[in-house]
Amino acid sequence: MNGTVGYGLVLGGLAFATFGALVGLVSGLRRSDAGFPWVLRAVWGFAACMVGSNLVMVHALVTHDFSVRYVAQVGSRATPLVYTIVSLWSALEGSILFWGLIMGGYIAIFAYIHRREHARYMQLALGTMLAVGVFFAFLIAGPANPWGAVSPVPADGPGPNPLLQNHILMVIHPPMLYLGYVGMTVPFGVAVAGLLRGEIGEAWMAPLRRWTLVAWLFLSIGIILGAWWAYAVLGWGGYWAWDPVENASFLPWLTATAFMHSTMVQERKRMLKLWTLSLALASFVLTILGTFMTRSGIFNSVHSFTQSDIGPTFLVFLGFLLVLCVGLLAVRGPLLVPEGQLASPLSREASILVNNLVFVAITFTVLLGTLYPLISEAVRGVRVSVGEPYFNKMAVPGGIAVLFLMGVGPVLPWGKPDPATLRRQFIIPSVVGLVVTAACFAVGLRGVYPLMTFGLAGFVTVITVRELVAPVRVRMSERKEGFVAALTTSALKAQRRFGGYVVHLGIVLIIVAVAASSAYVKHTSGTLKKGQVIELGGYQMKYLGLVSGEEPHRTYVAARIEVTSPGGKVSELKPRLNYYERSTDPIGTPGVRETPAEDLYVSLMAFSEQAGTASINIWVFPLVGWIWWSIPLLVLGTLIALWPRRKTAVAMAGAPAVGASPLTGGDAERGAA
Repeated sequence: MNGTVGYGLVLGGLAFATFGALVGLVSGLRRSDAGFPWVLRAVWGFAACMVGSNLVMVHALVTHDFSVRYVAQVGSRATPLVYTIVSLWSALEGSILFWGLIMGGYIAIFAYIHRREHARYMQLALGTMLAVGVFFAFLIAGPANPWGAVSPVPADGPGPNPLLQNHILMVIHPPMLYLGYVGMTVPFGVAVAGLLRGEIGEAWMAPLRRWTLVAWLFLSIGIILGAWWAYAVLGWGGYWAWDPVENASFLPWLTATAFMHSTMVQERKRMLKLWTLSLALASFVLTILGTFMTRSGIFNSVHSFTQSDIGPTFLVFLGFLLVLCVGLLAVRGPLLVPEGQLASPLSREASILVNNLVFVAITFTVLLGTLYPLISEAVRGVRVSVGEPYFNKMAVPGGIAVLFLMGVGPVLPWGKPDPATLRRQFIIPSVVGLVVTAACFAVGLRGVYPLMTFGLAGFVTVITVRELVAPVRVRMSERKEGFVAALTTSALKAQRRFGGYVVHLGIVLIIVAVAASSAYVKHTSGTLKKGQVIELGGYQMKYLGLVSGEEPHRTYVAARIEVTSPGGKVSELKPRLNYYERSTDPIGTPGVRETPAEDLYVSLMAFSEQAGTASINIWVFPLVGWIWWSIPLLVLGTLIALWPRRKTAVAMAGAPAVGASPLTGGDAERGAA
């Protein structure tokens, strides 16, 4: 019963998406408003079907309906309820079904919020998004169908992948990453609509910018939580290894970050319109590439939990997207004529352009290093390995350049600068940066890149904090709609700017933590007998023996390690090895003692009950926790930038109320600006 209902809902979603995509695109290209109500109905139907199908699957998992193929594949009566529910996204078929749920939610929310705005674009945008929905609904109904029947019905199942039930972060990390990936569908639809119309007005740029920022935030959280999961679960003494699947999530993050900076130039100087839309399109294409890399099984990765045969289908879709995007940019791009020009190489718009070029260079570097082994194997028949040294050598200088530009950009003015004012603006931040560098060197820190990073972090932090407290100013030259309207516009920009600088502080925190934990990590290992002590970084670790236990879904063996910190405080860590029925190899859980200054990280590698020994790996990571602690700053800054003020702005400016007419391009368009 569950299988029949769930599959029927998927087919319903496919029908709604197909109908809505056709009506939306055809009506939009004909510039007819008659089909818009039907497109909205198709959106509601697609979303309802995707939600319903996912709820049916959750019900099948919770009730252990092993007649459903996916439940028989990942379900188990011994698995705790929380991991039973999250096993929805623990394998290929379930993850694509979950993808459909998020896509339906995104499209429905976008349609509801903007249903009375942007009439010139909405049918084209929703039609494009539903066309993407057609592809994923087709995957769920065909190559990645989770609803197949199983006969005979097994009494129990193997449970989800052990790696996915070894830490609570797996409850949060995949949904955040999917919300980031799928969220890029919305700006893709918005950008395609702008290109099909051959115009991109200020009002239409607003949802493009906001929805990209929403997806960017979720993608950022997903990447950080994924690094935290790798750190807290795998026990290898790290959080980022330039794994192909890690890179898959990093690539669209880079282009989306470049896009959000580019929109500032487009908004302020009427430049980079085509470039900005290209970045929006590239971000979506890279999410599809990332999904292909994650779910096709062509890469060997600890993050890739499936081998599948959907690779060719994804490649066809990816090829179609590339042709579509290049064709649109070539044919419709020339219509997006820039209205401004670069006034000075020492202007803010110039710094943002350089910032964009650096982000794109890093993107290309990471993409090349990730795909080169596959290209080499396809062309030469030889698989080569591209490891951390390549990525670090190429990406670290780019990261330092980005950090430098984060400080320089806010100081530079729009247009031509005044040299004397510019010098005054740079004096204090530069002095602070030099003092920080000298202080780090004085306490014994060495290394060109780390010292540059710490000095630039001080430089950027001073500038960012100064900009955070800068008052809102309204230039007389910008008061085209009167003082109140100019003040309102300036306040809206100030809100976005304030949120952006809070995010910058979070990024600085991440960069400093990565530099410190990578350059100054300490490591040792050893095999200890009961009572023996090993030292590292001022810590003394005494092996007290083994303990074992049993949980509903696993058994474990842990080593008791008594830790005496440099300050004399005594605590105990219990790194462990977890044993799952489905896995022949144990899954480790390291013991971590966290402080703001550093983490003591102890991993149990092997043990011998007969000999009474335990083999352990030990690391001391400076400042590594700052990576995870950056998440509140990223969330806070993004929420500040996104917080709606449109109604207040419209009322203050004396503009007509947005949404007075469901399908009028004029007043609704102006109100949304």
